[in-house]
Amino acid sequence: MKLTQKHLFKGTRQFEIIDDYVKFCSKAPFGDKEELTVMLTVLNPEPVITKSCLNFTSRVNGETLLSLYLGKPNEKAFNAFVTTLKSKALEEFQSFAGLRSANPGSELGGNVYDEPPSFEDSAPDHAARVRNDLSIARIDEAIQMLKTYLNNEEVMPLVNALEALKSEPRNESFQRQVVTTFNDLGPTQGAVLTYAPYVGILLSDGPAGSPY
Repeated sequence: MKLTQKHLFKGTRQFEIIDDYVKFCSKAPFGDKEELTVMLTVLNPEPVITKSCLNFTSRVNGETLLSLYLGKPNEKAFNAFVTTLKSKALEEFQSFAGLRSANPGSELGGNVYDEPPSFEDSAPDHAARVRNDLSIARIDEAIQMLKTYLNNEEVMPLVNALEALKSEPRNESFQRQVVTTFNDLGPTQGAVLTYAPYVGILLSDGPAGSPY
């Protein structure tokens, strides 16, 4: 699977997933061509957004190994490549570590976002899932990223739910609404988690981590 991205000032970047590695080639205007190979086993499957780029970092030292221009050459091709890359990176690491995929029959293998967790209706279980450690700053960051890169009617219910949650992050009803609206997105869920990864933390049952 290949992805080719062009930038007026920074040149061309091409990424190709081949077996257990990613081949990366770049050519800057009036510059030399650069080529490198990144093994999927060392690639962190959860990318980090920095300004206009989506960066995949090293599991070893956290350094950026692959940097993709957000949404290029188009949203559909970009999201498809990122979804596959995340899935392959996780799959190769699990294979290397002797672990089995969480969803062996799924096309995307161990992609942790294939079946997002949802709140149950039972009162005792639901009460245990109420989060008290959410970051208003991170929720706002997710809202801004969705408005910037996925500003369409389909994701607006989720944006509205996040806006409400930002105003009262410990509100049980608002937390449930975020989960419900996310579950209703269908195929768009992958794009949401790519541009606003903190949404994935909002869906989880564990601590949200450092509220930076």
